[in-house]
Amino acid sequence: MSINRAAATLVDVPRGLAGVVVTDTEIGDVRGLEGFYHYRQYSAVELARSRGFEDVWHLLVHGQLPDAAQGSAFAARTAALRRLPEEVRAALPAVAAASGTSGPLAGMRTALSLLGAAGGFRPVYDIDADRRREDTLAACAAVPTLLTALYRLGRGLEPVEPREDLPYAANYLYMLTGSEPDPSRARAIEQYLISTIDHGFNASTFTARVIASTGADVAACLVGAVGALSGPLHGGAPSRALDTLDAIGTPDRIDGWIRERVLSGERIMGFGHAIYRTEDPRSRMLREIAEGFGGPRVEFAVEVERHVEAILAELKPGRELHTNVEFYAGVVMELCGLPREMFTPTFAAARVVGWSANILEQAADSKIIRPVARYVGLEAPAAVPAVG
Repeated sequence: MSINRAAATLVDVPRGLAGVVVTDTEIGDVRGLEGFYHYRQYSAVELARSRGFEDVWHLLVHGQLPDAAQGSAFAARTAALRRLPEEVRAALPAVAAASGTSGPLAGMRTALSLLGAAGGFRPVYDIDADRRREDTLAACAAVPTLLTALYRLGRGLEPVEPREDLPYAANYLYMLTGSEPDPSRARAIEQYLISTIDHGFNASTFTARVIASTGADVAACLVGAVGALSGPLHGGAPSRALDTLDAIGTPDRIDGWIRERVLSGERIMGFGHAIYRTEDPRSRMLREIAEGFGGPRVEFAVEVERHVEAILAELKPGRELHTNVEFYAGVVMELCGLPREMFTPTFAAARVVGWSANILEQAADSKIIRPVARYVGLEAPAAVPAVG
């Protein structure tokens, strides 16, 4: 048997690369044991409480929070990029029809590719940092327009053209509904969007960086990230958390419903996180936003949270299982009038900014990400059998 000399250099890592450091980053970090995460040097939750979406976008792209004049200029500059190239607009009805029940997020994969082609996006390997930044701004500004147009076209409605006088979140709701949103609901969605812009090296962010490491164009990187986000174990949980509330139905059913599923080994959507061992700080903030609106739905969600955490503590002692961002994200988005099929696309409308910051950072490093796998199949080489 031959000896694979390269095997001596292999490094075993945990499944899923859990806890493995793959690069250095200045974009942000998640400190799971503390229940804290940040963008650059600032608490992400505090940014969501005190700043607008465009200010945080500026922070991730340019590395600093803008002053008032810089913020206004950046908001105007990105708002002017919201309108789609005519080639993309003309193709969207067919994209929406082909996406069918898969929804706007599936359609956005195709639409982003079209946007990159129409916008003349070139491989990040072949362009300078300024052009890379411009490509990310164009893509991020267009994503809400793409998502809302695909949603409306899928329901036989005409797309609503973007407005440059509205902030990012308010314009998103306007394009979705055709009506200027209530300021309190627009602000709630804005805070949700800010809180989900970036969150460490999650699956979609890592995917975007792997593709960027090959030198591919910005649109290709974002398409890959969207594909990763579409998985139910990543971005698909907010609507599933609401499905849990619907399935339970009434307070008297909470205990029995939850116990039955925990004992059968089922996962309770909206609870537990791969990184946090304390309460998810995003969930805490979104619960406060939901409670600000009030109402029976919010009261029921809080009651379910209380019961689930108590039952999980009883049946899974020693494990810290709390609500994650998806649980109250679904409640807040429902309160603000978003349909469930737009929950994960709305997540994407935020995370595209974080992906873009990571793409720009990765593009500055010329080293391709190229891990290896250990072969565990039948011993090779084996004789190839003759035909017949």
